[in-house]
Amino acid sequence: MFCYQCQETAGCAGCTQSGVCGKRPDVAAMQDLLVYVTKGISAVAVRLRSEGQPVPFRINHLVTLNLFTTITNANFDKEAIISRIRETLDEKEKLLSLLKDPAGLPPAALWNEEESHFPAKAAVIGVLSTENEDIRSLRELITYGLKGLSAYSKHANALLEEDGEIDAFLQKALAATLDDSLTADNLVALVMETGKYGVAGMALLDRANTKAYGDPEITKVDIGVRNNPGILISGHDLKDLEMLLEQTKGTGVDVYTHSEMLPAHYYPKFKQYPHFAGNYGNAWWKQKEEFESFNGPILMTTNCIVPPKDSYKDRLYTTGAAGYPGCKHIGGGIGEEKDFSEIISHAKRCAPPVEIERGQIIGGFAHAQVLALADQIVDAVKTGAIKKFVVMAGCDGRARSREYYRDFAMALPKDTVILTAGCAKYKYNKLDLGCIGGIPRVLDAGQCNDSYSLAVIALKLKEVFGLDDINQLPIIYNIAWYEQKAVIVLLALLYLGVKNIHLGPTLPAFLSPNVAKLLVENFGISGIGTVEDDIRLFFGEENR
Repeated sequence: MFCYQCQETAGCAGCTQSGVCGKRPDVAAMQDLLVYVTKGISAVAVRLRSEGQPVPFRINHLVTLNLFTTITNANFDKEAIISRIRETLDEKEKLLSLLKDPAGLPPAALWNEEESHFPAKAAVIGVLSTENEDIRSLRELITYGLKGLSAYSKHANALLEEDGEIDAFLQKALAATLDDSLTADNLVALVMETGKYGVAGMALLDRANTKAYGDPEITKVDIGVRNNPGILISGHDLKDLEMLLEQTKGTGVDVYTHSEMLPAHYYPKFKQYPHFAGNYGNAWWKQKEEFESFNGPILMTTNCIVPPKDSYKDRLYTTGAAGYPGCKHIGGGIGEEKDFSEIISHAKRCAPPVEIERGQIIGGFAHAQVLALADQIVDAVKTGAIKKFVVMAGCDGRARSREYYRDFAMALPKDTVILTAGCAKYKYNKLDLGCIGGIPRVLDAGQCNDSYSLAVIALKLKEVFGLDDINQLPIIYNIAWYEQKAVIVLLALLYLGVKNIHLGPTLPAFLSPNVAKLLVENFGISGIGTVEDDIRLFFGEENR
């Protein structure tokens, strides 16, 4: 086993015995093989297109779901992963039969063996099979970015929105990571192109979400509990939430969001459900305690799953790309109505949630809402009431080093405003940081999937202030990362020309020294320091 795709990888080097996430070596091996065969079918799809033949949408959906399945903390179910490998190999054989000329395809496009051979193959095609560390680093940077892109595409597809160009690029880029003729310079260019399609993928999902549910609006979300039994929904998939809310109408069962599902409360359409009770708990890594006290069943629609305690494992359900052995999986593909009757029936037998906190938190500052406040914000900047914006988007995690982000938020000068998206906000979204002229000092745009809003806001401010360069804006980027959706957000920002991004709590282990040097020299990427040093760096001596 060797895995270093997430921030918490062992020793900031790589997990070799078992994953810090809880992933076993045999599961890691099957995930490696699933990525390999997905690259293989992608190479066949690229060849089909070059011959002028269409690639069925089911192949596009298969590729994105396969990659999403291998994102950190999404799926721990070895048998489910093997099933996806088998399906991918079967579909690849069908595509191969359509080719006019299969000559020159990479070995991954032609490999097909029985399940008994899967472990042996997995042992020789993992990350370390690329010997040159810089080529390996760039290939993995691309692959992890594509995993993040696949998540955006999958969520948009669930809402019946497609972009064939994004799918074609995703498969082209996957196939390119198999090409030994590509140089480091070739791969660097592909990294930037991945960022370009990252922007397109985020825009696609933004259109899909707002078309289905309306533009997010400023909303106060309850964080207490009611006296009814409840279902807790976690992950990122808004379509799953919509189906669950529809099926729980009139049942006496309330629905609560958890972690990255919090921003669902900001969408107008979801406000029509009186049993949509509020948000329960905090970021993903606290789920062992919070799932236990919730009492009712939990639906994991995507990552992040923490291996469950026995005390609530029988209440944990998965769907979509998520999976955990021994937990009930609720099936249903794109365009299909999922049947949540079992989890609803389970909820009715459970006690109401135990209250763990009270009050409200405010959010809903996606790009449409912030741009509606543009005049107020611009005036605050021109008068000096707002001196700087600090983008603190990204991920939360269990490492103690992440307390930096809470302390940093508290230490910020009172004339700064935090722009955030993702679960990183749980480090500071319940702090009393106040307002500036009625503008909250924490503007939550939504999920990590909604990071597009932060780019749109920055570009609009650049236009309003008549600037030539996005880096002339009074915006600081101090971003926390954890998994692969954060990678595609980073690549998208680099494509948009954003420089001097601070990334923490550690730089990615998959960046070789030379690749890290390239990012530092060309884009000003750097790590974080102490809170005191970084406040001094960003704001000067007077704010020490």
